[in-house]
Amino acid sequence: MTAQPPANLTPHRRFNPLSGEWVLVSPQRNQRPWQGAREPASATDLPDHDPACYLCPGTVRANGQRNPDYDGVYVFDNDFPALLPQPDSATLAADPLLRAEPVQGVCRVLCFSPRHDLGIGELSPRSVTAVVRCWREQTRELGSQPQLNYVQIFENRGAAMGCSNPHPHGQIWATGHVPTRVQRAHERQQQWYAAQQQSLLPSVLERERSLATRVVYENARFTVLVPFWAAWPFETLLLPRFPVASLTQLDDADCAALADAWQRLVQAYDRLFDCPFPYSAGVHQAPSDGHQHPAWQLHLQFYPPLLRSASVRKFMVGFEMFAESQRDITPEQAAALLREQF
Repeated sequence: MTAQPPANLTPHRRFNPLSGEWVLVSPQRNQRPWQGAREPASATDLPDHDPACYLCPGTVRANGQRNPDYDGVYVFDNDFPALLPQPDSATLAADPLLRAEPVQGVCRVLCFSPRHDLGIGELSPRSVTAVVRCWREQTRELGSQPQLNYVQIFENRGAAMGCSNPHPHGQIWATGHVPTRVQRAHERQQQWYAAQQQSLLPSVLERERSLATRVVYENARFTVLVPFWAAWPFETLLLPRFPVASLTQLDDADCAALADAWQRLVQAYDRLFDCPFPYSAGVHQAPSDGHQHPAWQLHLQFYPPLLRSASVRKFMVGFEMFAESQRDITPEQAAALLREQF
């Protein structure tokens, strides 16, 4: 068995097997004084319905359409999509130095609830499960279209992560191509599977559960942990403890268990610094290209930026932009702090 990671406060690097990249860990830097930027406090006194919000029931969106008076989850095509259903038929230059290709896809918005003021941490478990089941159905619908080869589900929570509307919602982008980071994870998982005859992430999970150092929460079906290679201060990985490549393979009990792990993690984040914790979260699942993907394991990743408090965040700049990811607080320290919030 591999030994435990360095427990001292000296710099070292850690390898991310999903991306093939390294992360520089510099725990001694966490002692330095902070005189940099501080995030403004997030609004916590939102109304339950905002007539000016384009995601609330009954309001008019920017394109002039009126939302229905929905009482559960609500999905609609994004009024300002990053992708269009039909690719541009214009011929693009075949220059090896200036390459471009047409793209197509579908972009949708998923409102978690009609309530403007209730996020995942405040909704009922049944309502959160309804969101996960909607993910499953949207993946099944979009993934069945032959021109779409990947379904990316994500949530940006909070203004610090660029969220343009406080109404709790996520997005679903289905693309005709497999996106760059997904393709990289796809190749890394395939390489591991070919060499080891077992999937990469179940192997990671087995090791992490045996060590327990970075595990922060478990229920009957899912585990939340701070990955050994985490780049963001309180980055987490949400993993199923059974083989599953896609959301479409989850049954209703699985959806409820995934919803429980997601909700409890968000609640723990909020308690950590006593604030609505900002993050970007994404669901990574196998491509929907009609092929079998035995190397793939469904997983969710959470990238929250807060570092020391509700107002001090981590910025991915400088060395991180030009060389490689770097973090101050160790993943083990982050996991210990998060465990205290459950």
